[in-house]
Amino acid sequence: MKKLLTMLAFGGTMMLLPACNTVDGAVEDVESVGDCVDGVEGNC
Repeated sequence: MKKLLTMLAFGGTMMLLPACNTVDGAVEDVESVGDCVDGVEGNC
């Protein structure tokens, strides 16, 4: 039973790690859109 719980915890952790990169990428996309909207020349 302990081995099963360890494997499930490890698997769950491995599935969450790529999500961090996805959230970082989404934040960068939103920031780049904000830079384009502000109207300053050369931000897009």
